[in-house]
Amino acid sequence: MKRGTRRKTDEGTPHNVWRSYSDMMSGLLLLFVLIMAVCLMQAERNYAEKLSEQAKQLQTQNELNKSQTQLDEQSAQLDEQSDQLAAQELSLTQLKLQLEEQTAQLAEQTAQLAQKEEDLEASQAALDEQTALVASQQETLNAQTSLMASQQEKIDQIIGVKADLIASLNQEFQENQMTVEIDGQTGAMVLNSSVLFDYNESVLKDEGSQILSQVLPVYCSVLLSQEYEPYVAEVIIDGYTDTTGDYITNLDLSQRRAFAVAEYLLNTMGSFMDAEGQSVLSEKLTVNGRSESNPILDENGEVDMDASRRVEIKFRLKDEEMISSLREMIEESGAVQEGDGEAA
Repeated sequence: MKRGTRRKTDEGTPHNVWRSYSDMMSGLLLLFVLIMAVCLMQAERNYAEKLSEQAKQLQTQNELNKSQTQLDEQSAQLDEQSDQLAAQELSLTQLKLQLEEQTAQLAEQTAQLAQKEEDLEASQAALDEQTALVASQQETLNAQTSLMASQQEKIDQIIGVKADLIASLNQEFQENQMTVEIDGQTGAMVLNSSVLFDYNESVLKDEGSQILSQVLPVYCSVLLSQEYEPYVAEVIIDGYTDTTGDYITNLDLSQRRAFAVAEYLLNTMGSFMDAEGQSVLSEKLTVNGRSESNPILDENGEVDMDASRRVEIKFRLKDEEMISSLREMIEESGAVQEGDGEAA
């Protein structure tokens, strides 16, 4: 009740109105001041926060810059390390290529070494085989040498017999005062056909028969003597012509002339030989026509027609063919040994 009365009293005066207005203005001012203070405080806080935020941002920026610097440094290091790594990779690639090349060379050398070892083993095997072959051949050679030494003795004996026989023929003819051509190598007695036959004829002339009657007994008596007959295998009469005419005609003529001499020998041998000697001579006598082969040459190397027309009476000792073969074997063996010596 009292409040209502007082309000009614105050409102009834002007002073109270201005006072209320003043109070309101003061309140407003105070409110404004408070608002300003709050705003200033808020602004100051915001400024402080902004400064703090800027400081933080600056710190963050510095840290970022530092980090960026570090990153740049690390990036440079990484680039350098990348370059180093690339160089190392290149070097590693080169080393790998060198290693592959060396590996290939080593493989090739290994293959070559293996091939050389195989070749060496093959060569060694071949050498062993050749050594065994040489040893076998040496044994065979020793046996052949021994055999040849034995045969050589026989050859020397036969050669000695032949030389003695030729010497006995020459001596016998000299003792009988006959001039007869005896070949010093073969022991052949050469008779000129012009003395025995007319030209191109095969009938003995009287002069020819007379000559044969003188030389044949001497020649045959020596050949078929007890000393030499066991060694004589064959008594041979060969007829030869000159080179005039054809071969067949000359062959026929040479055969007929050789046969004429052999016929004369067989018909007259009873006058100077006993029956046993005649039988031996008949078994050992052979007759051949040689046509125009083996012509006699003069000192100018031309065919001597007169000398080529001839009849040869000769002999062949037993085993002479074997001796000839042995001679060839000895010569071949000597040639082989000389060749082996040169090869060694």
